[in-house]
Amino acid sequence: MSLNDESLQALKAELLDELAKEAPSKTLLSLRLAENRSADIGEVLEELIEDDEELPAALSLLDILSAERAANVLGYLPGESQLEVVKELDDSQLLKLLEEMGSDERADLFNLLSEDRREALLRRMAHKEREDLKRLASYEEGTAGAIMTSDYVPIASGMTVSQAMMRVRQTAPDAETVYQLYILDSDGQLIGTMSLRQLMVARPGAIVDNIMIKDVIKTQVDKAQEKVARKVARYDLLALPVIDADGRMVGIVTHDDAMDVAESEATEDFHKGMSIGQLEDGVSRVPLWSLYRKRVLWLVLLVFANLFSGAGIAYFEDTIALEVALVFFLPLLIGSGGNAGAQAATLMVRGMATGDVGVKDWGKMLGRELLVAGALGITMAVAVTPIGIMRGGEAVAMIVALSMVTIVLFGSLIGMCLPFVLERFKVDPATASAPLVTTLIDASGVVIYFSIASAILAGA
Repeated sequence: MSLNDESLQALKAELLDELAKEAPSKTLLSLRLAENRSADIGEVLEELIEDDEELPAALSLLDILSAERAANVLGYLPGESQLEVVKELDDSQLLKLLEEMGSDERADLFNLLSEDRREALLRRMAHKEREDLKRLASYEEGTAGAIMTSDYVPIASGMTVSQAMMRVRQTAPDAETVYQLYILDSDGQLIGTMSLRQLMVARPGAIVDNIMIKDVIKTQVDKAQEKVARKVARYDLLALPVIDADGRMVGIVTHDDAMDVAESEATEDFHKGMSIGQLEDGVSRVPLWSLYRKRVLWLVLLVFANLFSGAGIAYFEDTIALEVALVFFLPLLIGSGGNAGAQAATLMVRGMATGDVGVKDWGKMLGRELLVAGALGITMAVAVTPIGIMRGGEAVAMIVALSMVTIVLFGSLIGMCLPFVLERFKVDPATASAPLVTTLIDASGVVIYFSIASAILAGA
């Protein structure tokens, strides 16, 4: 059954109470664990592992599970928690767990281990498993190779449907998915694909080459993982085949792994969007020093950038002295420009992340933003004009209205253009963050506002 937070805490308390007894019942513990999903057990174990005093309890629970179930649960733990577990296991115990894990999860855990332990484990593995693990662990982080699995169902070209069905039965126990089958030639090159449904309804004596889909959607092993996830989502695939430079099939990226990548990339973009460096773990688990270090750099830089706003106000002291009511509208105007700019930047960054917008679309998006930002500026100017009349008369109202239109328009264009500029210079567009955009618009908004005020008041 699926558990909510309260149920998970109740399960954790029940398991700890039983383990605290002098002679805990393994049968009872085994039954309680069997009633729950691996993901939920993993969440309970993660909380126990975070508390160093409860680590022995987590290991005891893991030991009760079968090797296959323990490996499955281990796959749901974050990297740091996995390391806390495996450092307490000897090489034989760890090797047994690695053998039961999916090939992609096995490679991820293997890369977290020390060099000495990796070598010790490789020496004890069968040749085929050793070579497969070394190959998967060698791919660069953030690429299709790093997130793919080699546990798929290959069908040899020239097989009949009945032979292919036999092949499915043989490989199904170890395959990540059996719903999509891949037809390979004698050199291991991917030449076609077919669904299990197609295979089941085909005539037993038919040749798979005659019923397979030849136009295969695939990706290169060195392709960036976010592009892989985007392709899986775009074509609504259960799995995406991965090929090497020679066209040989080396693995598949499953839909669930693509979803994990999409979530990770979205989280990273959110963090960058607020000028926060990439966190090594969840915000509730990352060390305080790391959280401070990831946030402090941009905040300090933006403090000094905000000095330009102060310098602008100082420069226009004479204008402010002529009409003190202008100060009342300053936070409203630069705040409105910053908000409009942050909205525009967010829309462009997300559009680029999903592939909806590219650098080639800059001209089109500029025209659209001019129209939308102009309409927004005019609407906001109309809304604030009555307040300007009440606070300072018609002259102040005119200054505020013109400034609102100009600042909102300028801020929106800055927010829209900055992601394109960063993309052009090979910098992540997510760096066009809300704090960066608003800081730029704060300084420029002060200059725009008081320049308009100076011009109108001088002519009055």
